[in-house]
Amino acid sequence: MTRFALLLCALALPGLASAADYTVQPSGSTLAFHGNFQGSGFDGHFEKFDAAIAYDPAHLDASKFDVIVDLASAKTGDNDRDTALPGSDFFNVAQFPKAHFVTTAFHQSGTTVIADGNLTLHGVTKPVSLTVDFKPNGKNATLDVKGTVKRLDFGVGGGDYADTSVIADEVAVTAHLNLTAK
Repeated sequence: MTRFALLLCALALPGLASAADYTVQPSGSTLAFHGNFQGSGFDGHFEKFDAAIAYDPAHLDASKFDVIVDLASAKTGDNDRDTALPGSDFFNVAQFPKAHFVTTAFHQSGTTVIADGNLTLHGVTKPVSLTVDFKPNGKNATLDVKGTVKRLDFGVGGGDYADTSVIADEVAVTAHLNLTAK
């Protein structure tokens, strides 16, 4: 009976595959966004974020992203916008200092991998999907993700700033992460 149990365990081990854990290398890694204000596009980025990445394209069921963003670190290069974003009309960092994205599942759509997850922003949690482009290179890898967030779904820029003809509702989010296997 013991040999049979050992055989079953040995056969089950390949099914227990886990994704590789990665550390984000700050050099060259970015978390960015693109919005539109009065018909003109603007780009921004977050200077401070932390990401726990476990990923294996052959074992998407074992993969996971967990990203925490310091909202006060948002920069666009425009002093007025950079001063307004952390304020109560937008991110309200005094009450909601962080945004948090965590995956719930990965799936493939043709050749594209989609990371489904929940984004918590401004005290609201909503589902968000991101496309994933993972390129391994030995112990290193690059991970590029992109998606769209509707700011009004999260109460960002509501009230006087809810007019989508002035500030577009959709904000494109992109990340380029340089990774090293742990």
